[in-house]
Amino acid sequence: MNLNELTISKAAQGLTKKEFSSLELTQAVFNHIKKKDPDVGAYLLLTEDEARERAKEIDEKRSRGEALGELAGIPVAIKDNILVRGVRCTAASKILENYIAPYDATVTAKLKEAGAVILGKTNLDEFAMGSSTENSAYQKTKNPRDLSRVPGGSSGGSVAAVAADEAIYALGSDTGGSIRQPASFCGVVGLKPTYGAVSRFGLMAMASSLDQIGPITKSVQDCQTVFKIISAKDRLDSTSLDKKVAIDNPEIQIKKLRIGLPREYFARGLDPGVEKLVKEAIKKFQDLGASVKEVSLPHSEYALACYYIIMASEVSANLARYDGIKYGLSLPGESLLDVYLSSRQKGFGDEVRRRIMLGTYALSAGYYDAYYLKAQKVCTLIKNDFEKAFGEVDLIMTPTAPTTAFTFGEKTKDPVQMYLSDIYTVPVNLAGVPALSLPCGQINGLPVGLQIIGPQWGEALILGAAITFDKK
Repeated sequence: MNLNELTISKAAQGLTKKEFSSLELTQAVFNHIKKKDPDVGAYLLLTEDEARERAKEIDEKRSRGEALGELAGIPVAIKDNILVRGVRCTAASKILENYIAPYDATVTAKLKEAGAVILGKTNLDEFAMGSSTENSAYQKTKNPRDLSRVPGGSSGGSVAAVAADEAIYALGSDTGGSIRQPASFCGVVGLKPTYGAVSRFGLMAMASSLDQIGPITKSVQDCQTVFKIISAKDRLDSTSLDKKVAIDNPEIQIKKLRIGLPREYFARGLDPGVEKLVKEAIKKFQDLGASVKEVSLPHSEYALACYYIIMASEVSANLARYDGIKYGLSLPGESLLDVYLSSRQKGFGDEVRRRIMLGTYALSAGYYDAYYLKAQKVCTLIKNDFEKAFGEVDLIMTPTAPTTAFTFGEKTKDPVQMYLSDIYTVPVNLAGVPALSLPCGQINGLPVGLQIIGPQWGEALILGAAITFDKK
């Protein structure tokens, strides 16, 4: 196996045994990036010099016998809406083309503390708004499994980097499925943690009540390792919660597991091939002794509509700060209003402007109660559905996405069709519960993901079930 193909656990073993150095591992990944990324387009920026220096520093500490973190010397890719001090951070938007991050995001600081080597920043849909990574202002990222198809989005660059072995692992953000859906399309593991489990400080806000940072890895065990390091209460993020999930020994007794299958998720719109593979994976849990029963999430049919009102409203508020005055693109005008209008018109892409307009409309006088307030009430009903279901079962299992990866341009002309690719992931964000996408097979070489959803703070149960499943 080439060094760039290693998992976190295998890389850590090799480094500990001194079978290779961190510098050799890092250089192997960069060599592969230079060979592979011209086709894939996962990265917007590489921090090669800084990564080499960091790898050398870790190697020197290791040779002196100093205590090192769990991720010491292991290369990681960071989605380009998460700040890394001194490194350009664009959110794949022209409005932030020359923005240099003045500080580290909390998750970045935690990875650095654990000894991680940062390879660079990965591509995404502009400001994380999209399901295909076709909305980036800079380039289109391709699916490493089939270059004619999208990797999913918005964390398409991070997921493609891991799937193409251009990173050992990566960080992404998930607002409505942006980690899990591309993980399904590219055949890797992606976790959306419980809302509040991971600090959002230093993540460029899209929809503050829904955004969550999570790991993208080659194995469930690696996912567990990264989640353990990045999750914690953070005084810099008032929405982060002081609850540590015990996940050191997550393997569980499948025989005691109660699995729920929501009838609403196995209805029209689901590709028959995807349904077959997902049900075969669930049957494997059943064969291991788990019990399976049908449950209902009756308000799921309203989740997508509810999401696109709440998310767009929060987008409208959060992106108001990009006005061409404090930072980012600033175009001249005859008045202050001209500066605002021209900077935002030229700086934002079509999808971002569409969502800003939708959100501004939903929040406007006379429409707030009819749209935003009503959507929040429906969101409460969706949360209640999940709470009721988790009173009957331990985990819920569904497809991650209704289809395999689609081709470029297939859904760009119809935004509603694009939005429907997140139909199984969006309710999880509205409910604030954790979920993981686990590869469960392929259709004509295209990966399919099984989504495992747990109750709030149920990451240990999700990871335990997935690890046990992987070992059987």
